[in-house]
Amino acid sequence: MHRSIASLKATLEAVRGGRTPLAETLALLNEIALERLMAESEAMTLEGFGSAVTYSRKVFIPLTQLCRDVCHYCTFSKAPKRLAAPYLDPEQVLAIARAGEAAGCHEALFTLGDRPELRYAVARRALDELGAGSTLEYLERMASLVLGDTGLLPHLNPGVMSREELARLRPVAASMGIMLETVSDRLSLRGGPHFGSPDKQPARRLETLRWAGELKIPMTTGLLIGIGETRLERLEALLTLRELHDEFGHVQELIIQNFKPKPGTKMASAAEPPVVEHLWTIAVSRLVFGPSMSIQAPPNLQPDALDRLIRAGINDWGGVSPVTADHVNPEAPWPHLADLERTTARAGRRLAQRLALSPMFACVPEKWTDAAMAVRIRRQSDARGFARSDSWCAGAGTPPPQAEWLTRRRRRRAIPAGLAAILAAARRGEEPSESALLQLFAAEGADLEAVLGTANELRANINGEPITYVVNRNINYTNICLYRCGFCAFSKGRGHVHLRGPAYNLDFDEIARRTLEAAAKGATEVCLQGGIHPSFDGNTYLGIVAAVKEAVPDIHVHAFSPLEIRHGAETLGLGLREYLRRLAAAGLSTLPGTAAEILDDEIRSIICPDKLSTDEWLEVIETAHEVGLRTTATIMYGHVERPIHWARHLLRLRRVQKRTGGLTEFVPLPFVHMEAPLWRKGRARSGPTLREAVLMHAVARLALHPLVTNIQTSWVKMGPEGAALCLNAGANDLGGTLMNESITRAAGGVNGQEFDAARIETLASHIGRPVRQRTTLYGTVARTVVSQGPPGLISACSA
Repeated sequence: MHRSIASLKATLEAVRGGRTPLAETLALLNEIALERLMAESEAMTLEGFGSAVTYSRKVFIPLTQLCRDVCHYCTFSKAPKRLAAPYLDPEQVLAIARAGEAAGCHEALFTLGDRPELRYAVARRALDELGAGSTLEYLERMASLVLGDTGLLPHLNPGVMSREELARLRPVAASMGIMLETVSDRLSLRGGPHFGSPDKQPARRLETLRWAGELKIPMTTGLLIGIGETRLERLEALLTLRELHDEFGHVQELIIQNFKPKPGTKMASAAEPPVVEHLWTIAVSRLVFGPSMSIQAPPNLQPDALDRLIRAGINDWGGVSPVTADHVNPEAPWPHLADLERTTARAGRRLAQRLALSPMFACVPEKWTDAAMAVRIRRQSDARGFARSDSWCAGAGTPPPQAEWLTRRRRRRAIPAGLAAILAAARRGEEPSESALLQLFAAEGADLEAVLGTANELRANINGEPITYVVNRNINYTNICLYRCGFCAFSKGRGHVHLRGPAYNLDFDEIARRTLEAAAKGATEVCLQGGIHPSFDGNTYLGIVAAVKEAVPDIHVHAFSPLEIRHGAETLGLGLREYLRRLAAAGLSTLPGTAAEILDDEIRSIICPDKLSTDEWLEVIETAHEVGLRTTATIMYGHVERPIHWARHLLRLRRVQKRTGGLTEFVPLPFVHMEAPLWRKGRARSGPTLREAVLMHAVARLALHPLVTNIQTSWVKMGPEGAALCLNAGANDLGGTLMNESITRAAGGVNGQEFDAARIETLASHIGRPVRQRTTLYGTVARTVVSQGPPGLISACSA
């Protein structure tokens, strides 16, 4: 049987190349048992989509139910006398859209008949009264109205269109759809279900799909099975669509929909296809299109076989509306989302909400949608291209939402064997693969609880219960910078003059004064970082260290990002090793591992193209370790990167630590988007979701264990409540209070500039943990001396 599947895959490739007749392929398919086909299809689906089964929370806006076609199975299309009005008016459209937005929907699905003005005078008169020259022109206006008044993303299903009409609608559509249904011309002959329906001729629908591909419009299409077609014709339709997709890559989703006879139609007495035909077609579709194609089956049309549809190879339920009925299949009510979630879970999968685009397309909206639409999609997406799961934003000061994964008591639940093996390997300290880390980052539900719980167990085993912090002060000596990083709202330069706060450059005396003030308040460390000022050279940084050490000889100097180190060395014509030795001799103690952002040049070319490369950052860090200077390491996430980039970042740090052992801690820094230039230009997401932020701390613990023993959470970015969640998900260190914190504040953060010892004690008590003051290198501080100001001004170096 395995040889049959292998032979089938080879035959399918040959069919696409025109080397094998369709009939031969179908004969091979028919020789393979359905259960075997489904097993192969399900394995491919899991390879491409993991355990997620997506759906779109949407409203249906039936703009007009008039249609020039007379499909013999359709009850959506109605005669004018059966309608209150030929078209919904703008107020009705907005009322539906607003109700959907209030119910948490992301998508507005416009459904309508094909060009009714070509058949009905009443449609022509109505369009004239509405000031529109055609149904498609009116659709364009209504989609634009919804875009302007709500946050919903329009998905348009207007039927057959010309290239020019598609191009005109593209700016107001996140995606579009046209069901191919069949490639059988004979179904349009007299007596067939498409007789009298010119827009159902396969060649016309394929032409629309081809033009959409040329225009880079994401399209949903698919088959309607059971209307009289044969298996051979279904296979031909699938291969035809695959050929189009191979050329343009624009088929975002394939729907395999089963015919349901409807009272009052010419096919009311026709038999609906057996469930096995539906399952067979889904499985064959997966084999034809491979693991990456999103395949959908509407859940309301096969309510008693949902688990079997999943086993056959679907990964999407399509649109499910909490507000409106399925106007195309009004006899089949939508399942309640809670019921759909339970059914999906019984099949070993999890329900995940997507946007009007499938996640793969939502990850690159600039490729597939108009520029303004791409901005909306980015701001509604998470790192995987799914709909954002919560409204929390880093630095915004809003408390975490009451998500189920936060409030549910963690207990041992059954998880997939693959995930269990990954967690077991993490406990043993083995280096994970990229794919293993991607599986951890995709965790939801019970899987998410298992990941967070395992990370917290490791934290307890390695670090014990105390939450640690260091008493220090941030001194950001200048916000004037030569570089134009797209994520940075702190830097002042020619491109950033509109950002909050004036430009400044502290002199050595002011740096010394702030150091003295910090020591008087009990600080054991000062953290110094700034922009790359045009006048700075390597001597500037040496002078800063000297000023600090002259003011307070015993204070720990934690200073200068790898970018500043490289700048200093290059301006003096020194190698990294020599320059770092000079800094160490002057009194530099450790380096903050900031300026890391994402250690992947694909991302750096977007967010900081003129900054140091991944290899250059790693070179500074490793050279610092070699000369005896220990460093931290950071990641700044939630902007344009994806989970694959998180995985690569963590693995690069793990390998550095394995070689050098010089990393003291890892600090996840969620992107604070509000004032960031890249976000203001619409080119970045709105930071990570809360789930992503907490999960980053947990996965970092698992990925870096046992080489990096300290995971720090940034209270100024996470907020106190968010930081507490991270401290129960693998993090052990709070960093501190950020006296005079300015970088996150410049980006729009509102969580304050100080977090005193009393507030740290309160935070710890809420999660039942003790606190312990530490040194920069995680040693014990005998006592805290505070001579002025509030007790224990605590600070963590901010990136």
